[in-house]
Amino acid sequence: MPEYIYRAITKEGIIVKNKVESTSKQNLIKKLKEGDLVPIDVSQIGYTRKGQKIRKKNISDIDELMNASNSSTIVQLMNKKKKSTYEKINMALSTQEKITTRDIMVFTQNFYLLKKADFNNIYALSTIIQSTENFTLRGILEDILAGIESGDYMYTTMEYYSNVFPYIYTNMIKVGELSGSLTQSLQQAVKYLDSSDDTARKLKGIIIPNVIQLVALIALLFVGSLYTIPTIQSVYEEVGSQDTLPGFTLAFANVMQWIAKYWYLPTGIIAAIVGVIILYINTPKGRYNFDYFKYTMPIFGSLFYSIDFSRLMRAMLLNLQNGMRIQDALDVSKNVVDNYVMRAIVETSINNILVGASWIEPFEKSGLASSMITEMLKVGMQTELSEMMEKLLEYMNLDIKNKMNKIMAILPQLVYSIVGILLIFVVILVVVPCIKVYMGTFLFSAAGV
Repeated sequence: MPEYIYRAITKEGIIVKNKVESTSKQNLIKKLKEGDLVPIDVSQIGYTRKGQKIRKKNISDIDELMNASNSSTIVQLMNKKKKSTYEKINMALSTQEKITTRDIMVFTQNFYLLKKADFNNIYALSTIIQSTENFTLRGILEDILAGIESGDYMYTTMEYYSNVFPYIYTNMIKVGELSGSLTQSLQQAVKYLDSSDDTARKLKGIIIPNVIQLVALIALLFVGSLYTIPTIQSVYEEVGSQDTLPGFTLAFANVMQWIAKYWYLPTGIIAAIVGVIILYINTPKGRYNFDYFKYTMPIFGSLFYSIDFSRLMRAMLLNLQNGMRIQDALDVSKNVVDNYVMRAIVETSINNILVGASWIEPFEKSGLASSMITEMLKVGMQTELSEMMEKLLEYMNLDIKNKMNKIMAILPQLVYSIVGILLIFVVILVVVPCIKVYMGTFLFSAAGV
């Protein structure tokens, strides 16, 4: 049985070193994690001989103690020891360091370059692991490497880390491994991460400043309704003026005061509505309807569909270029899209192939795909499908880019409109009464003029 030496970190921040036997490196890493140990380094040193007895001796040196004792003994003995600064740093890095999108992008880019240079998966991952600074990501890559060494695909281990690797990313890797075109899939994954990050940054740049303005205006409206409006009305009453604030302003102030007093009622109603919606979305029918809404929603719906359809066609093209039948290519490629509507359309396409009908027909009947896309696919079926799909992807890339530019132009105007409407509301309710008090016209009514 293989022998391994490992170094790991406990929850208490203690670095544990030990030599153990295990059937494989992957099994050892899983056992360490099950024992609440975070692996730092696992290295195979050889094989033990059956029947060989290990000679026991008295040990005083701490390094020899770690080599001879099991992990639980180490923890019990070392818990009494004060943690050093180095151990605290290692503990923080290994258990608290987050894996960012940038970390995944760097890993994917490096892996793609090594694969492009004809490195095999084991050698490429081993090289990347040595240069990975993020302790948490390094441990995950070690786990992936152990899976490859034991004969598994990369994506099977990635599926265990769904909180690190996006669903679509994992299935891109799956398509590449199953179709024998991992290098191309890695290139697609790099583009996917880069475009997703770029889109997120653009949306944040537009939405965040306007959301801050919106929150500030709501806070002003709330404070003005609770404090400013009653104060102004009390000034009228103190001087004996017959003037009052507009009825709309007073009614809104009363509503806000009621909400402030019985805040738990509207909060509970909103929470109940949100809870019901979430529960409904988690049902199969609710998830399907929600995914259909994402494809038909204003502004973003067409973009979401185009992006998902483009991913599906790109994955399908990789499979077709590696000799797969259309039916098998659709079946393998459908998982690159995490949308029930698109998956349902793909399943219908596969069933159509089985009964001798057109696999393009479900996309056409869905009403979501443009006529240009379906016609290009039909022409491809009459000529060379792979070549036509390459042209289709070029067309869709331009289409997606144009839709993104339109959204980036429309979205600020939409947000500005909402902020403007709210600002007018604030002016009517709060600012106008304040101006009237400043002008002092209510004093004429108090003096009987």
